[in-house]
Amino acid sequence: MRRAALAVLFATAGCAGPRGVDARCAPAAEVDGLRLNQLQVIGSHNSYRRRTYAPLFAHLQNIRACLSAELDPETWDYDHLPLREQLDAGVRALEIDIYNDPAGGRFYNRQGLRWIGEPVLSHVAALFQPGFKVLHVPDFDYESHHVTFVSALGEIARWSWAHPRHVPIAIHVETKQATVADDLPDLGLTTALPFDAAAADALDAEIRSAIPVDHIITPDEVRAAHPTLEEAVRAGGWPTLAATRGRIFFFLEGAAVGAYVAGAPGLVGRLMFVNSRPGAAHAAVVIAGNPVKDGAAIAELVRRGYLVRTMADAGTVQAHTGDVTARDAALASGAQIVTTDYYRPDPRGDTPGSGWTRYSVQLPGGGAARTNPVSGGARASLRVCED
Repeated sequence: MRRAALAVLFATAGCAGPRGVDARCAPAAEVDGLRLNQLQVIGSHNSYRRRTYAPLFAHLQNIRACLSAELDPETWDYDHLPLREQLDAGVRALEIDIYNDPAGGRFYNRQGLRWIGEPVLSHVAALFQPGFKVLHVPDFDYESHHVTFVSALGEIARWSWAHPRHVPIAIHVETKQATVADDLPDLGLTTALPFDAAAADALDAEIRSAIPVDHIITPDEVRAAHPTLEEAVRAGGWPTLAATRGRIFFFLEGAAVGAYVAGAPGLVGRLMFVNSRPGAAHAAVVIAGNPVKDGAAIAELVRRGYLVRTMADAGTVQAHTGDVTARDAALASGAQIVTTDYYRPDPRGDTPGSGWTRYSVQLPGGGAARTNPVSGGARASLRVCED
C-alpha cells in the first residue's frame, strides 16, 4: 500500500490517530537537527510473517480448546506485506524473529503437518543453509517472506540503498528458543538450540555479511566519549536525523541478550542495542508492553533519553473490535516505535458482518515519521518527510 493510499485511510473515520497535528512536510532544516530519540515511527510486529498454512490453521481452529495460548490460532489470523512493500508504505521499524541453526536443516521438516496427515518435508533448500532462521513457531506457524536472517537483511538493505533520505529503520531482532516441543516432548516435534557465546558473535557476523557497518547506527557511535551507553543517552547523545538518514539500527530481545552483553560488556564493539532496564551500563532501548497501563512510565523513559518500543494492539483483538484506546495511548506516550499488526486495515473489514473492522495504525498527519509528541520540544508534532 503506497503513501497515497495511507493518506486516504488516515482520512477515514476510525482509522486515524489523534487530530490536531500539523501535517505539512517540515523542511529538512527544521527537523534534521533533531536527535533519533526525538522522532516517532510506526513499526510492524512479526514483520516477516505470512498467513499460517491454511489446512493446518483450520485444524488448529477445530481443536483450539485443547491448545496452549502459544498455539491459539486466533492470535495468528493476520499476515504482512513483503518487507519492501511495508517500507514503501511508511513502516520504519521491522521485527524479525530468529532461531539458532548453526549447522542448518534444523527446521527443514515441519512436524506439525503430521497432525493433518501431510508429509513434513518443506522442500525449501535455504533451510539447509547454516545460520539463523526466521519463523514464528516451529512446526506450526512457519510461513515467512524470508526463511533466513541474511535474506531478510539483504532485502531491507537494498531498499535502504535505494532510498538514501529515509529516516532510520529500526530492526527489532527477537531471539527465540521456546518451541511446542517443550510442552509436548514426546510427539517428535522440533526442539530449539540455545543462544550461546558463539551464537551471539554469529549474530553480528550475519549482520556484517549483509549490511556495511558504516550503514548501521551502533552502540559505539552513540556512546562516543561517554563512559557508558546509558550516560550517553541520558545526556542527549543519540545522533541527529541529519547524521542517520538512510541508515539502520538494531535492537535485540529474547534468549540471546545475556550472551550478547556478556561477550561485550557495555556493548563495546557490538552492532546491536539490547532490550534493557534503566540503570544498566548498556541501557538505551526499552521494550514496554502496555501503553494504556504504562503510558506515564513510557513518557518518563522518553523524557530521560531512552528509546522505547511499545505495542498499539494485541493479537487480533483491536482488528475485531475497532477499539483505538491502546493505539492512541501508544502514540501519545512518546514511544519512539509504535508497533502494530495493522499498518493497513485487515481486508476482511470491508465485508459487512465479517467480524472485522477497518482498524489501523498510522501516524497523525501521515508519513513515515513525525517529531516526538513528548521529546520533540517546540517542534513536536511535525511531519518528517524523506524527499
